[in-house]
Amino acid sequence: MAVTGLIMIGFLLMHMYGNLKMFLGAEAFDHYAEWLKGDILYPLVPKGWFIWIFRAVMVASVVLHMYSAITLWKRAMDANPSAYQVKKQLAQTYSARTMRWGGIILAGLLIFHLAQFTVHSALVAGAYTTPYEMVVGEFRIWWMVLLYAIWIATVCMHVRHGFWSAFATLGANTSAKARAVLNGCAWAVALLLYIGFMIMPVAVFFGWIN
Repeated sequence: MAVTGLIMIGFLLMHMYGNLKMFLGAEAFDHYAEWLKGDILYPLVPKGWFIWIFRAVMVASVVLHMYSAITLWKRAMDANPSAYQVKKQLAQTYSARTMRWGGIILAGLLIFHLAQFTVHSALVAGAYTTPYEMVVGEFRIWWMVLLYAIWIATVCMHVRHGFWSAFATLGANTSAKARAVLNGCAWAVALLLYIGFMIMPVAVFFGWIN
């Protein structure tokens, strides 16, 4: 769970950076979108293969992450099925307490997000000729920006606890100072992701990107 979670956090940071290319204009963003599907890792792999290898890794990470979550939950229930008060007090933060249902919400909205921007079967405002036009058209709709804001907030809550928990699982939580550093880094990554992901759709909605 820790390893797959960190892989997905790395992907989120990359995805956020790519989204920010919208501020550089249509040519830069469209070139980036085509580059992802083109010659990355060529000639190590044939042209166009990278994006499919990347997608396979991400799908495997999501599936293994969910499998780990279900397995750990079942083990915890088998070990102690009673709802003792001490168990309720173990998760001290809201992010920690909402990891399970937050993950379910993330999975549902992820399917919609992929159907919208990757498969193009759930586009709200119609068909487009370029990736840049598609992003602008979809985020000109107020409820799309609101839905995206709620989704990204859920993502970042999940990341805040997941980042801390992953490094703690891998042995980094060795002292009170280390715990404080981990917690600070978790908040920093979560806030960076929220601001980085939301600044673009907000800019599109208000016409700063057109």
